[in-house]
Amino acid sequence: MTKDKTAFVREDIENLKEQGLYITIRTIGSAQEASVTVDGKRVLNFCANNYLGLANHPRMKEAAKKAIEGFGVGPAAVRSIAGTMALHLELERRLAEFKQVEDAISFQSGFNANLAVIPALVGRDDLIFSDELNHASIIDGCRLSRARIVRFEHRNADSLREAVERETEYRRRLIITDGVFSMDGDIAPLDKLADVADEYGIPLMTDDAHGEGVLGRGGRGIVDHFDLHGRVDIEVGTLSKAFGVVGGYVAGKREIVEWLHQQGRPFLFSSAVTPADVAACIAALDLLEESTELVDKLWDNTRYFKGEMKDLGFDTGQSETPITPVMLGEAPVAFEFSKRLFDEGLFAMALGFPTVPRGKARIRVMLSAIHSRDELDQALGIFKKVGQEMEAI
Repeated sequence: MTKDKTAFVREDIENLKEQGLYITIRTIGSAQEASVTVDGKRVLNFCANNYLGLANHPRMKEAAKKAIEGFGVGPAAVRSIAGTMALHLELERRLAEFKQVEDAISFQSGFNANLAVIPALVGRDDLIFSDELNHASIIDGCRLSRARIVRFEHRNADSLREAVERETEYRRRLIITDGVFSMDGDIAPLDKLADVADEYGIPLMTDDAHGEGVLGRGGRGIVDHFDLHGRVDIEVGTLSKAFGVVGGYVAGKREIVEWLHQQGRPFLFSSAVTPADVAACIAALDLLEESTELVDKLWDNTRYFKGEMKDLGFDTGQSETPITPVMLGEAPVAFEFSKRLFDEGLFAMALGFPTVPRGKARIRVMLSAIHSRDELDQALGIFKKVGQEMEAI
């Protein structure tokens, strides 16, 4: 009889289910809009990272179609061999201009951008100072580098300074922080972290995945928000959230980009992003540079929704951005709340341990510029109804 060689995987899956940590993946059956079809049901969409509503924007789709006609559906090679198309270079030039840096390099995702840049800059005998709540892609990039990771207290520049002064055995050092933290929606004190980086001569890196298209002038991100141009050495970003497409990038000094052309493993060993995606990202930059209308509408919606939720008695945590956590405490409560929201026609997922700490489970509401005032009011009404029902249990 043949031995079951993967029984341990089934056991691990069952353990996840028993612990309430098994992820149920819903299926989207329509384009990302203010309302979306989820598992066959039309519901209000307060779950996607589509901050500016660009994921189904007509100009983005038209740009993608034209790129397919001119360049085909795929590059069929890695960037370093035969996959660098004129569109890739145009996107990188435009991103550098938008972020006001010397140069930029694009990748297949924001996750890949972190996996490329961190191991390329530091390795064994080096130190990384990392905010304790940094995103998983930063954590994985740090682990791949094999550098020693020293965590500092969340959003605490004094804790960073103490760590820098305490850790004296190193070859190179690097400070890394998210710009906007995706679970709580709070913003890194990048100006204070930059002061520490400048004082001790340590390169400073920020991942602005949830800040670009949201913070700064016309969505130029956290560096622009704090007016720190020239003081942040490495900016990592994603093109899959506010830009509504897919991909990532590293922006900063020209020598860093040149080094990543030589040593960034996702650049060297994974096929380039498709022409349609690249062209759509360029179209997104066009829209952001032409007008601040979408960014302004996003913030109008954010202020209105958060204010009304507070009046209804909900706790939205420490959020300073359109990411709106509705704090509910224990994971079973949050998952039941999410289910009831969906039953009432609102799609907003629950997050519990280990994604967030125990006792801090929440519904994470993601606001967008494409939500109308009527849709916001509908969502508020559903939250009120479910909140009253859950309170009565």
